[in-house]
Amino acid sequence: MRQDQIVSNVFPAAIRDRLYETEQKGSKEDGLFDPLGGGGGAGGAPLADLFLETTIVFADIVGFTAWSSAREPAEVFILLETIYGEFDKRAYRHNVFKVETVGDCYVAVAGLPEPDKDHAMAVCRFARDCVQTMTDTTLKLEVSLGPDTSELDLRVGIHSGQVTAGVLRGERSRFQLFGDTMNTAARMESTSARNRIQVSRVTADLLVASGFSNWIAPRTNTVFVKGKGEMQTYWLKPRASAKGSKPFQPKSDIANLDETAELSEGSGRTSEIHAVENFDLDDTGVMSKTERLVEWNVEVLSPLLQQIIASRGGDVVPKDPSLPKKEATIGTGETVLEEFVPIIPLKRFDAAELSKRQKASSIDIGDKAKTQLRNYLANVASMYRDNPFHNFEHASHVTASVKKLLTRIVNVDDGNGLRTPSDEIDLVDMAGHSYGITSDPLTQFSVVFSAIIHDMDHPGVPNAQLVKENTRDAQIFKKSVAEQNSVDLAWSMLMDKEYEALRACIYHTEDDLRRFRQLVVNTVMATDIVDKELQALRKARWETAFAETSVQDDSLSSDDCKATIVIEHLIQASDVSHTMQHWQIYKSWNEKFFMECYAAYKAGRADSDPSKNWYKGEIGFFDFYVIPLAKKLDSCGVFGVSSHEYLNYAQSNRDEWAREGEGIVSDYLVKFEDMTSKQQ
Repeated sequence: MRQDQIVSNVFPAAIRDRLYETEQKGSKEDGLFDPLGGGGGAGGAPLADLFLETTIVFADIVGFTAWSSAREPAEVFILLETIYGEFDKRAYRHNVFKVETVGDCYVAVAGLPEPDKDHAMAVCRFARDCVQTMTDTTLKLEVSLGPDTSELDLRVGIHSGQVTAGVLRGERSRFQLFGDTMNTAARMESTSARNRIQVSRVTADLLVASGFSNWIAPRTNTVFVKGKGEMQTYWLKPRASAKGSKPFQPKSDIANLDETAELSEGSGRTSEIHAVENFDLDDTGVMSKTERLVEWNVEVLSPLLQQIIASRGGDVVPKDPSLPKKEATIGTGETVLEEFVPIIPLKRFDAAELSKRQKASSIDIGDKAKTQLRNYLANVASMYRDNPFHNFEHASHVTASVKKLLTRIVNVDDGNGLRTPSDEIDLVDMAGHSYGITSDPLTQFSVVFSAIIHDMDHPGVPNAQLVKENTRDAQIFKKSVAEQNSVDLAWSMLMDKEYEALRACIYHTEDDLRRFRQLVVNTVMATDIVDKELQALRKARWETAFAETSVQDDSLSSDDCKATIVIEHLIQASDVSHTMQHWQIYKSWNEKFFMECYAAYKAGRADSDPSKNWYKGEIGFFDFYVIPLAKKLDSCGVFGVSSHEYLNYAQSNRDEWAREGEGIVSDYLVKFEDMTSKQQ
């Protein structure tokens, strides 16, 4: 029975059997039997015992709160289910019982209800397996869940002693542990370190008594534990890697990722990236972070290609035989900026077309096109320089935000916009609500594509500095130098003969080609938020389309204007999405940006010391750009709960920075000097 399986998962076997026996006796008169319900023994004595020899482990996912703030709810649960599922397998293998999971903390015990003289060793083996498993699993999940997933780690604490355990009856019966041992184990976790396992002296003594003194090393500093004072604790050494498995390597803190960044003036590009042929999840252990991000971007773009092909009836063969000639001439004007248009005319689909559209999941883009997509993205990644901030990882972070906001546009409804990705979307109803963005997958593909390529070859200094230095690109483009250069490079590479099958998936008519080009140009140009002419144009259009005093009409051009504005605000918000996410994410990327700017100053590529005004500058950036932008996301009316989420984080981060920012900037300077001295 399904009920038996659920009960077995919730209670240890011995407790489960006693629970069944008690419940069955109490249900003879009324014929009712519900071991998970509130009866819990028909008013009889509680099922509880004192267990004198147990070992308890707490394992907390470090960085989870920040990571989950940038993810969709379904992605959060995929992560937890996958990780906890792997832990459950190892708990069973080591005869350890999972007590519960509280948010991102996994709690387990050995030594009850059946005595186990080796309870300390069992839990320690289990904990070491979990740390290694966490590393392996997050590397694999980064391919499907995106940037920063591999930066998640465990912080583990273990303590041994007596505990009271039993079935806590109530609305939902649960097996619970109580007592000082439980509390101390929790303290061992909270005072532990990232990717480390801290054990108490009691647990360490048990290991030594069993002949495993080589498993532990004393912690150099004592730990203060509430209610106990200073305690001498021990580190449990990582287990030796199994033959053929990836050796354990500690990973950097999400708030300190920049410690491995190179502080060059941005002259070098990312190391050579190799596209993985016939990709398999088992390959992730030997892939670099950039290669895993390439695979994630492949997984983001592939479904959009399926949707594009579905929107044209499954046709992947170009209808226009002269298309290659058109490809050779488009975008060959004087500059990219000259192609910018105030309003992008989007393609419209009538209700009959939308209702008959083929399911995208049934479309196969083909191995050739997918291989070309993977190779193209690998080459894009290699064109990013080794900047602390403007790099391929940041481009992927921007892409993750674009993906999230686009999902909210597509999935928004009369409720709160939380429909699951598997739900069927009524495109007929949605087309009007989103000004046509949801009905045209080429529009969505173009915006995501633009996010991926928007900082290619970024030199790590602002456009004004490039113009001042009179670089080759500045001589060509005059302004919006980095943005125009990125479009030129990405487009030239895409037009290469080796990506012919990929291009056939993206467009198959001249109209599609021109619309794709226009969307890419406008979207990437929107990331230049300094150009005053573009700023004035955007402000004027906003007043026309969305301001409370504007005159609204139902014309097609009005919808195109609104769609253009929505696209621009989507990419702009995503480009600074770290300011509208969890504090740790904001602080991490802010630090990287500071390091990039300060390195440029030290290299003589900036007139003023950025540290002098960084604190006040960030407050101004929040007050005059980030928070107003977040409010406009809400005013657009198409982003569901994400607009509120982004605004709340922006305001919270602004307030936190106002309180802590001056000290943080001082820490940045110290860290920069430390990193510089280590490189010399």
